[in-house]
Amino acid sequence: MLDLDDSRRKPTQSQPPPCHFPSAMLRRTCIVLISLLSSVSAFAMPMQNITLLGQHPDPEALALEVQRRVNVSVARRQSQEVFLSDQSSSCLTGNPIDDCWRCDPNWEADRQRLADCGIGFGQYALGGKGGQIYVVTDSSDHDAVTPRPGTLRYAVIQSEPLWIVFATNMLIKLKQELIFNSYKTLDGRGANVHIVGGGCITLQYISNVIIHNIHIHQCVQSGETNVRSSPTHYGWRTLSDGDGISIFGSRDIWIDHCSLSHCKDGLIDVVMGSTGITISNNYFSHHDEVMLLGHSDTYVPDSGMQVTIAFNHFGESLVQRMPRCRRGYIHVVNNDFTRWEMYAIGGSGNPTINSQGNRYTAPTNPNAKEVTKRVDTEENKWRDWNWRSEGDILVNGAFFIASGETVEVLYEKAYSVEPKSAALIDQLTMNAGVFGGRRVTTLEHGGQNKVVGDMDTVMTTTRRIC
Repeated sequence: MLDLDDSRRKPTQSQPPPCHFPSAMLRRTCIVLISLLSSVSAFAMPMQNITLLGQHPDPEALALEVQRRVNVSVARRQSQEVFLSDQSSSCLTGNPIDDCWRCDPNWEADRQRLADCGIGFGQYALGGKGGQIYVVTDSSDHDAVTPRPGTLRYAVIQSEPLWIVFATNMLIKLKQELIFNSYKTLDGRGANVHIVGGGCITLQYISNVIIHNIHIHQCVQSGETNVRSSPTHYGWRTLSDGDGISIFGSRDIWIDHCSLSHCKDGLIDVVMGSTGITISNNYFSHHDEVMLLGHSDTYVPDSGMQVTIAFNHFGESLVQRMPRCRRGYIHVVNNDFTRWEMYAIGGSGNPTINSQGNRYTAPTNPNAKEVTKRVDTEENKWRDWNWRSEGDILVNGAFFIASGETVEVLYEKAYSVEPKSAALIDQLTMNAGVFGGRRVTTLEHGGQNKVVGDMDTVMTTTRRIC
């Protein structure tokens, strides 16, 4: 198991002011951040010196730390294969998140250890760590203003930290957006949990949320009604976009081992000054506009957006936006992209895109081989954007167009830690998505996607974590 060391403590600047949280919450370091944007020439645009609460002061150092942790986990797996039986060594995958907790046969007795296993920009998300265990016993969602105790909606709006688990397999059909309060973990391990319907999940102006091992699909627009967001507040919600997960003005968020597909708008959107986000070990399929990072080219606070995208499998029937970035610093590391219809990674508004150790498999369409797309921007404007590819494997004619005058300078720092070879991608992403869960698939039916099998059949699938 990967030991938690001081390297995961949130970096601080000198003499930060104290932070005070309710006694039920674990203490965390409060950080006062300087703007990295003013010191990086790739971001040299007017009015971009924006600092967000939760923004890491040195994203390059954090990217290196992600690779260091992958190297440690891979080396541990390789060394233990020599000394342990096949059954014992099979638990270790080289994936630092999974190897942190999955090899403990008693993981269920210490579920909250998961909060110590994050990597990247979202690794400081506490979720409900230190709070009580809340067991969802009621899959209904009849009232978005006065939810019943025992329902998921009742849990996520509470003010105190909660670690939320599920009593049994559940299909939760939302009537409206599921609006979270801060310091919550949604932990689907040990049950087969599907969230569908209106919304679906909204993280708006909050912090410290972990969503783990949940199926999220068939999300549609909802709204034009009142929805509760805390024990003391409910308000009118306009029509939602129909995203799987909408992260809006929030920080310290970790989305891990979820399976997402078939939503009205995006599968995951990160917008309006959100930062400190990790999206890891997920399985994405059957969707057009997969992931949007950044509200607009002109929304300056998104310059401080920092997102890690790691160990995900971008699977069948995806079209574009894996992700589509506006501003910010995006670390795309050790993911498996198995074809796209238009492009994989797109952007505008001068984002930094750091692509390391991924496998990009291009579609057969000869006009869609390029991994990258600069959206609605002329080359004389994007040629200085900092987009780089290092250690990526490009398959079936895929090609990545890098840019930025500072690329060589930034990567001259001798890599005592080399980006882990994309040849290990199968091993690192072997458990992407919900553990052991049947992925909801579709067949073309009369020109439309049709879910194969009814949801009751899907819900009876049994799963093993280890």
